[in-house]
Formats: sequence, structure tokens, C-alpha cells
Amino acid sequence: MDQARWQTYWDRKSATYDAEIGVLDRRVFGDSRQWACSQASGEVLEVAVGTGLNLPHYPSGATVTGLDLSEQMLGLARTRAADLGREVTLRQGTAHALPFDDGSFDTVVCTLGLCAIPDHETAVAEMVRVLRPGGRLILLDHVASTSRLARGVQWLVERITVPMAGEHFLRRPLHLVEARGLVVEQQQRFKLGVVERLVARKPVSSSGDPATPPGLP
Repeated sequence: MDQARWQTYWDRKSATYDAEIGVLDRRVFGDSRQWACSQASGEVLEVAVGTGLNLPHYPSGATVTGLDLSEQMLGLARTRAADLGREVTLRQGTAHALPFDDGSFDTVVCTLGLCAIPDHETAVAEMVRVLRPGGRLILLDHVASTSRLARGVQWLVERITVPMAGEHFLRRPLHLVEARGLVVEQQQRFKLGVVERLVARKPVSSSGDPATPPGLP
């Protein structure tokens, strides 16, 4: 994986990202950012925080840490946090090796990030690792459609988007979450099944960890 290449790509993309994703938010994803962030609580980690578009939607009681590969993206996120008057910890790093101890967070959020993270399987494993027992993993992304025709179109699009931008359209994070033993509490799909959003809870270990971390309902 060429991390330097993708870091440079997203640094350059930062200047136009908000305008481009804003169109998709309005036409495709709807209220999904609000939906995802409203369910976060306690110590929250957002992986692939980007320019901080989710920051206005987190509950006031949540303590948010954001991580992104791109320093340019993080610079815009810092400006957004300052404009909101919100204290947020923002760190540069890779989703393939999150710079946090095991069980550091009550909630981990990733919106529209796993589609472009090169090794999404490792990224999901890392998100689960830093999640406390009983904590929530909240994901939003575009995934393989429920329509065979649409999946065919997605396959063709990937022939261009994967080598050029690292953008995948036929992934399905739900299967990775289930394989890691998380319990899926909410799962919704719409727009021909292309958009999927889910909430999954990390099981409590047999060592007697509390069923629900502090700060989680």
C-alpha cells in the first residue's frame, strides 16, 4: 500500500472535497451524517474525519477525537471545530494502525471512509480493537447494491475509480463487522441498497467487563 501516494491525493482533494461530497449528501445520503453522529456518546473516535463535516452533528456531551491521513483535511477540520466553538482532538494517522490503546473509546464512527481506505479489513479490525467492550461501532458508506444491474455498473465504475482514486463501490463492511463478532443492532439500506448504515455493539468479554461503558445508554 502506497500510503504517501494516498496522503498526497487527499491533501490535494481537500480543496474541493466539501463541495463535491455536499452534492452527494443532499442527493444520496440524506440525513445519514446526523443519524450516525446522534448515536455516538462518551469518548468518541471518528476514523477518516476528513474536513470535519460531521462535527456539527455530535451530541454536546460527546468527547470527540478525529483521525485522518491528510494533514490538509485536518487543517480544514481544525478551522471548522474552531468556528463551531467545539474542542476536538485531531490527529494525523492511518486507519491501518490506529495510534490508540485497546479499548480506548466508547464509540467509533466512520462515515464514507471505508470505501477509500486501501485495506478496509485491517481498518475494521483496528476500529474494533480500540472499542471498549459494550461500545458501539457506527458505520455509513456506499456498498454493493442489492440490484444486479446496479452492481454491474458499480463494477465498471471501479475499473476507473480504484486505480485513480482508491474508491471502491462493491465492498460490504457489514460482513467484516459480523466476522469480528459484533452484534448488529441497527442496519438500514436505501437507494437500491447502495447506501448502508449500521450500528453494532462490541460484545462484553467473559472477564466481567461492564455490559455498557460509562457514557453509553
